[in-house]
Amino acid sequence: MSQLTTILAAAAAEAHVELPMPTWAYGTIAIVIFLCLLGVLFSFRDVSNRHSHRSAPDAASHAAAPGATHHGTGHPTQGH
Repeated sequence: MSQLTTILAAAAAEAHVELPMPTWAYGTIAIVIFLCLLGVLFSFRDVSNRHSHRSAPDAASHAAAPGATHHGTGHPTQGH
C-alpha cells in the first residue's frame, strides 16, 4: 500500500502547474469584461422609443388594416 501512495504522491507533484498570473487577476478580468458588456447593453437602452416617430404611421396603418384582428383577449376556452 505504501508503494501505491508513493506513486500517487509523485504523480500529484508532477501535475502541479503554475498559473501565469495571480488568481485574483482572473476575477478582475472577468469583472472588467462584464462591465464592458454592461456598458454596451446600457448604450442600447430606450432605442425603440427614440425612433418611434418613424414607425408610428406605419404601425397605425397596420393596426387598421382590413381583416386585422385583435388578439388581446387571449385564446377562447375549448370547453374543457
